Amino acid sequence: MENDVLMILTACSVAIPASLLGVLLVSKSLVMVGDAISHAVLPGIVVAYLLSGTRDSGPMLLGAAATGFLTTFLIDFLRRKWRIQEDAAIGFTFTFLFAIGVLLIAIFAGKNSDLDQECVLYGDLETSILDQVIIGEYLYGTRAILQLLPLTVVLLLVIVLGFKGWKVWAFNPHFGSFIGIPMQLFHLTLMLLLSVHAVLSFESVGVILVIGLLVLPAATALQFSKTLSRTFIYSACIGIVSCVLGVLLGKWINISISPLVVCVNGLIFMLSVLLSPYGKKVGNRRSSNESKFQEYKNQGII
Repeated sequence: MENDVLMILTACSVAIPASLLGVLLVSKSLVMVGDAISHAVLPGIVVAYLLSGTRDSGPMLLGAAATGFLTTFLIDFLRRKWRIQEDAAIGFTFTFLFAIGVLLIAIFAGKNSDLDQECVLYGDLETSILDQVIIGEYLYGTRAILQLLPLTVVLLLVIVLGFKGWKVWAFNPHFGSFIGIPMQLFHLTLMLLLSVHAVLSFESVGVILVIGLLVLPAATALQFSKTLSRTFIYSACIGIVSCVLGVLLGKWINISISPLVVCVNGLIFMLSVLLSPYGKKVGNRRSSNESKFQEYKNQGII
Protein backbone atom coordinates (compact mmCIF):
# COMPACT_ATOMS: atom_id res chain seq x y z
CA MET A 1 0.00 0.00 0.00
CA GLU A 2 2.84 2.37 0.85
CA ASN A 3 4.46 1.76 -2.55
CA ASP A 4 1.16 2.50 -4.31
CA VAL A 5 0.90 5.84 -2.51
CA LEU A 6 4.52 6.65 -3.39
CA MET A 7 3.87 5.84 -7.05
CA ILE A 8 0.79 8.06 -7.12
CA LEU A 9 2.65 10.92 -5.44
CA THR A 10 5.64 10.53 -7.75
CA ALA A 11 3.42 10.47 -10.84
CA CYS A 12 1.51 13.52 -9.60
CA SER A 13 4.76 15.38 -8.89
CA VAL A 14 5.59 14.95 -12.59
CA ALA A 15 2.09 15.62 -13.92
CA ILE A 16 1.21 18.78 -11.96
CA PRO A 17 4.04 21.02 -13.24
CA ALA A 18 3.68 19.43 -16.69
CA SER A 19 -0.04 20.24 -16.80
CA LEU A 20 0.60 23.85 -15.75
CA LEU A 21 3.35 24.32 -18.32
CA GLY A 22 1.09 22.66 -20.88
CA VAL A 23 -1.57 25.33 -20.48
CA LEU A 24 0.91 27.96 -21.66
CA LEU A 25 2.12 25.76 -24.50
CA VAL A 26 -1.35 24.92 -25.78
CA SER A 27 -2.67 28.48 -25.37
CA LYS A 28 0.28 29.84 -27.34
CA SER A 29 0.21 27.01 -29.93
CA LEU A 30 3.72 25.97 -28.89
CA VAL A 31 3.00 22.28 -28.43
CA MET A 32 5.61 21.24 -30.98
CA VAL A 33 8.21 23.49 -29.34
CA GLY A 34 7.45 21.78 -26.03
CA ASP A 35 7.88 18.45 -27.76
CA ALA A 36 11.20 19.65 -29.19
CA ILE A 37 12.50 20.82 -25.80
CA SER A 38 11.47 17.58 -24.07
CA HIS A 39 13.32 15.46 -26.62
CA ALA A 40 16.27 17.74 -27.37
CA VAL A 41 17.45 17.87 -23.74
CA LEU A 42 18.52 14.22 -24.06
CA PRO A 43 22.06 14.92 -25.35
CA GLY A 44 22.51 17.49 -22.59
CA ILE A 45 21.52 14.90 -19.99
CA VAL A 46 23.90 12.30 -21.43
CA VAL A 47 26.85 14.68 -21.82
CA ALA A 48 26.35 16.01 -18.27
CA TYR A 49 26.36 12.44 -16.94
CA LEU A 50 29.48 11.48 -18.89
CA LEU A 51 31.38 14.56 -17.72
CA SER A 52 30.30 14.42 -14.08
CA GLY A 53 30.03 10.63 -13.67
CA THR A 54 26.92 11.08 -11.55
CA ARG A 55 23.15 11.19 -11.99
CA ASP A 56 22.76 14.05 -9.50
CA SER A 57 20.28 16.63 -10.70
CA GLY A 58 22.73 19.58 -10.60
CA PRO A 59 24.97 18.70 -13.57
CA MET A 60 22.04 17.28 -15.53
CA LEU A 61 20.04 20.47 -15.02
CA LEU A 62 22.90 22.49 -16.46
CA GLY A 63 23.18 20.14 -19.45
CA ALA A 64 19.43 20.15 -20.05
CA ALA A 65 19.17 23.93 -19.72
CA ALA A 66 22.02 24.38 -22.20
CA THR A 67 20.45 22.11 -24.83
CA GLY A 68 17.01 23.57 -24.13
CA PHE A 69 18.24 27.06 -24.96
CA LEU A 70 20.21 25.66 -27.90
CA THR A 71 16.98 24.16 -29.24
CA THR A 72 15.14 27.47 -28.90
CA PHE A 73 18.01 29.35 -30.57
CA LEU A 74 18.26 26.89 -33.48
CA ILE A 75 14.53 26.96 -34.17
CA ASP A 76 14.48 30.76 -34.11
CA PHE A 77 17.68 30.99 -36.20
CA LEU A 78 16.41 28.61 -38.88
CA ARG A 79 13.05 30.37 -39.02
CA ARG A 80 14.29 33.97 -39.05
CA LYS A 81 17.71 33.85 -40.73
CA TRP A 82 17.34 30.94 -43.15
CA ARG A 83 13.57 31.48 -43.59
CA ILE A 84 12.80 27.81 -43.09
CA GLN A 85 9.17 27.01 -42.31
CA GLU A 86 8.63 26.87 -38.54
CA ASP A 87 7.34 23.29 -38.36
CA ALA A 88 10.27 22.12 -40.52
CA ALA A 89 12.73 23.98 -38.27
CA ILE A 90 11.21 22.38 -35.17
CA GLY A 91 11.21 18.93 -36.76
CA PHE A 92 14.84 19.19 -37.84
CA THR A 93 16.10 20.57 -34.52
CA PHE A 94 14.52 18.15 -32.09
CA THR A 95 15.01 15.01 -34.20
CA PHE A 96 18.67 15.89 -34.87
CA LEU A 97 19.48 16.60 -31.22
CA PHE A 98 17.41 13.66 -29.97
CA ALA A 99 19.21 11.32 -32.38
CA ILE A 100 22.56 12.55 -31.07
CA GLY A 101 21.42 11.77 -27.54
CA VAL A 102 20.29 8.27 -28.47
CA LEU A 103 23.61 7.60 -30.21
CA LEU A 104 25.56 8.80 -27.16
CA ILE A 105 23.57 6.46 -24.95
CA ALA A 106 24.10 3.56 -27.34
CA ILE A 107 27.85 4.21 -27.47
CA PHE A 108 28.45 4.67 -23.75
CA ALA A 109 25.69 2.53 -22.18
CA GLY A 110 27.92 -0.55 -22.24
CA LYS A 111 30.62 1.27 -20.27
CA ASN A 112 28.29 2.86 -17.74
CA SER A 113 25.81 0.62 -15.99
CA ASP A 114 23.86 3.63 -14.65
CA LEU A 115 23.28 4.98 -18.15
CA ASP A 116 20.23 3.04 -19.28
CA GLN A 117 18.63 3.80 -22.64
CA GLU A 118 15.22 2.38 -21.74
CA CYS A 119 15.07 4.39 -18.51
CA VAL A 120 15.96 7.68 -20.19
CA LEU A 121 13.60 7.21 -23.13
CA TYR A 122 10.61 5.57 -21.45
CA GLY A 123 11.15 6.01 -17.72
CA ASP A 124 10.37 3.51 -15.02
CA LEU A 125 7.95 4.74 -12.39
CA GLU A 126 7.97 1.39 -10.60
CA THR A 127 11.71 1.49 -9.85
CA SER A 128 11.94 5.26 -9.30
CA ILE A 129 10.03 4.87 -6.03
CA LEU A 130 12.84 2.68 -4.69
CA ASP A 131 15.06 5.77 -4.47
CA GLN A 132 13.54 6.90 -1.17
CA VAL A 133 14.70 9.70 1.11
CA ILE A 134 14.69 8.51 4.72
CA ILE A 135 15.98 10.75 7.50
CA GLY A 136 16.07 9.12 10.88
CA GLU A 137 13.01 6.92 11.07
CA TYR A 138 10.85 9.04 8.78
CA LEU A 139 10.20 8.58 5.07
CA TYR A 140 10.03 11.97 3.35
CA GLY A 141 9.25 10.65 -0.14
CA THR A 142 11.16 9.64 -3.23
CA ARG A 143 14.03 11.59 -4.76
CA ALA A 144 11.80 12.46 -7.74
CA ILE A 145 9.14 13.98 -5.47
CA LEU A 146 11.64 16.08 -3.52
CA GLN A 147 13.27 17.28 -6.75
CA LEU A 148 10.04 18.18 -8.51
CA LEU A 149 8.38 19.82 -5.50
CA PRO A 150 10.62 22.94 -5.61
CA LEU A 151 10.01 23.20 -9.36
CA THR A 152 6.25 23.12 -8.76
CA VAL A 153 6.53 25.85 -6.11
CA VAL A 154 8.68 28.03 -8.36
CA LEU A 155 6.31 27.46 -11.28
CA LEU A 156 3.29 28.44 -9.20
CA LEU A 157 5.04 31.62 -8.07
CA VAL A 158 6.03 32.47 -11.66
CA ILE A 159 2.44 31.94 -12.85
CA VAL A 160 0.74 33.81 -9.98
CA LEU A 161 3.13 36.77 -9.83
CA GLY A 162 3.27 37.18 -13.59
CA PHE A 163 -0.29 36.10 -14.40
CA LYS A 164 -1.29 39.22 -16.30
CA GLY A 165 1.92 39.08 -18.31
CA TRP A 166 1.40 35.40 -19.14
CA LYS A 167 -2.13 36.15 -20.30
CA VAL A 168 -0.91 38.87 -22.65
CA TRP A 169 2.00 36.67 -23.82
CA ALA A 170 -0.33 33.76 -24.60
CA PHE A 171 -3.15 35.62 -26.37
CA ASN A 172 -1.85 38.97 -27.59
CA PRO A 173 1.97 39.26 -27.60
CA HIS A 174 1.98 42.12 -30.13
CA PHE A 175 -0.03 44.29 -27.73
CA GLY A 176 2.27 43.24 -24.87
CA SER A 177 5.34 44.39 -26.79
CA PHE A 178 3.51 47.61 -27.69
CA ILE A 179 2.91 48.51 -24.01
CA GLY A 180 6.43 47.52 -22.97
CA ILE A 181 5.99 44.04 -21.46
CA PRO A 182 9.16 41.95 -22.12
CA MET A 183 7.52 39.16 -24.11
CA GLN A 184 10.86 37.52 -24.93
CA LEU A 185 11.62 37.16 -21.21
CA PHE A 186 8.37 35.24 -20.71
CA HIS A 187 9.23 32.98 -23.63
CA LEU A 188 12.75 32.23 -22.35
CA THR A 189 11.38 31.59 -18.85
CA LEU A 190 8.98 29.01 -20.22
CA MET A 191 11.76 27.30 -22.21
CA LEU A 192 13.97 27.13 -19.10
CA LEU A 193 11.18 25.67 -16.96
CA LEU A 194 10.45 23.09 -19.67
CA SER A 195 14.11 22.04 -19.73
CA VAL A 196 14.25 21.69 -15.95
CA HIS A 197 11.04 19.68 -15.90
CA ALA A 198 12.29 17.35 -18.63
CA VAL A 199 15.48 16.44 -16.80
CA LEU A 200 13.75 15.97 -13.44
CA SER A 201 11.07 13.76 -15.00
CA PHE A 202 13.04 11.47 -17.30
CA GLU A 203 13.62 8.74 -14.70
CA SER A 204 9.93 8.47 -13.86
CA VAL A 205 8.18 8.84 -17.23
CA GLY A 206 10.99 9.25 -19.77
CA VAL A 207 11.60 12.05 -22.25
CA ILE A 208 9.15 10.58 -24.78
CA LEU A 209 6.08 10.21 -22.57
CA VAL A 210 6.54 13.57 -20.83
CA ILE A 211 5.05 15.34 -23.88
CA GLY A 212 1.76 13.53 -23.24
CA LEU A 213 1.64 14.99 -19.73
CA LEU A 214 2.50 18.43 -21.11
CA VAL A 215 -0.25 18.49 -23.72
CA LEU A 216 -3.21 16.27 -22.84
CA PRO A 217 -4.34 17.69 -19.45
CA ALA A 218 -4.11 21.25 -20.78
CA ALA A 219 -5.89 20.40 -24.03
CA THR A 220 -8.65 18.71 -22.01
CA ALA A 221 -9.00 21.66 -19.63
CA LEU A 222 -9.38 24.08 -22.54
CA GLN A 223 -12.49 22.18 -23.62
CA PHE A 224 -14.31 23.27 -20.46
CA SER A 225 -12.78 26.59 -19.43
CA LYS A 226 -13.25 30.12 -20.72
CA THR A 227 -10.59 31.74 -18.53
CA LEU A 228 -6.86 31.12 -18.21
CA SER A 229 -6.96 30.88 -14.41
CA ARG A 230 -9.59 28.12 -14.47
CA THR A 231 -7.69 26.33 -17.22
CA PHE A 232 -4.64 26.10 -14.94
CA ILE A 233 -6.76 24.64 -12.12
CA TYR A 234 -8.65 22.19 -14.34
CA SER A 235 -5.45 21.04 -16.04
CA ALA A 236 -3.72 20.27 -12.74
CA CYS A 237 -6.79 18.38 -11.48
CA ILE A 238 -6.98 16.33 -14.68
CA GLY A 239 -3.28 15.49 -14.36
CA ILE A 240 -3.80 14.28 -10.79
CA VAL A 241 -6.87 12.19 -11.68
CA SER A 242 -5.08 10.55 -14.60
CA CYS A 243 -2.13 9.65 -12.36
CA VAL A 244 -4.34 8.06 -9.73
CA LEU A 245 -6.32 6.08 -12.31
CA GLY A 246 -3.18 5.11 -14.22
CA VAL A 247 -1.38 3.78 -11.15
CA LEU A 248 -4.41 1.86 -9.88
CA LEU A 249 -5.13 0.34 -13.30
CA GLY A 250 -1.47 -0.48 -13.80
CA LYS A 251 -1.27 -2.32 -10.50
CA TRP A 252 -4.52 -4.15 -11.23
CA ILE A 253 -3.61 -5.21 -14.79
CA ASN A 254 0.10 -5.60 -13.90
CA ILE A 255 1.52 -3.58 -16.81
CA SER A 256 3.87 -0.59 -17.14
CA ILE A 257 2.35 2.41 -15.40
CA SER A 258 4.01 5.39 -17.14
CA PRO A 259 2.45 4.81 -20.61
CA LEU A 260 -0.84 3.87 -18.98
CA VAL A 261 -1.02 7.27 -17.27
CA VAL A 262 -0.66 8.95 -20.68
CA CYS A 263 -3.26 6.59 -22.18
CA VAL A 264 -5.72 7.54 -19.42
CA ASN A 265 -5.02 11.19 -20.24
CA GLY A 266 -5.76 10.47 -23.88
CA LEU A 267 -9.07 8.77 -23.08
CA ILE A 268 -10.11 11.67 -20.85
CA PHE A 269 -9.23 14.10 -23.63
CA MET A 270 -11.30 12.21 -26.23
CA LEU A 271 -14.23 12.10 -23.81
CA SER A 272 -13.89 15.84 -23.18
CA VAL A 273 -14.03 16.59 -26.92
CA LEU A 274 -17.34 14.72 -27.15
CA LEU A 275 -18.83 16.42 -24.07
CA SER A 276 -17.33 19.92 -24.38
CA PRO A 277 -19.95 22.68 -24.59
CA TYR A 278 -17.62 25.32 -26.05
CA GLY A 279 -14.15 23.85 -26.58
CA LYS A 280 -13.85 25.10 -30.15
CA LYS A 281 -14.61 28.65 -29.09
CA VAL A 282 -11.83 28.51 -26.51
CA GLY A 283 -9.42 27.13 -29.07
CA ASN A 284 -10.11 30.07 -31.37
CA ARG A 285 -9.75 32.71 -28.66
CA ARG A 286 -6.09 33.56 -29.27
CA SER A 287 -6.55 34.10 -33.01
CA SER A 288 -9.64 36.23 -32.30
CA ASN A 289 -7.67 38.46 -29.90
CA GLU A 290 -4.84 38.88 -32.39
CA SER A 291 -7.35 39.81 -35.12
CA LYS A 292 -8.91 42.38 -32.80
CA PHE A 293 -5.47 43.91 -32.09
CA GLN A 294 -4.77 44.18 -35.82
CA GLU A 295 -8.17 45.82 -36.35
CA TYR A 296 -7.48 48.44 -33.66
CA LYS A 297 -4.03 49.06 -35.16
CA ASN A 298 -5.48 49.62 -38.64
CA GLN A 299 -8.02 52.07 -37.22
CA GLY A 300 -5.27 54.03 -35.48
CA ILE A 301 -6.70 53.35 -32.02
CA ILE A 302 -3.34 51.96 -30.83
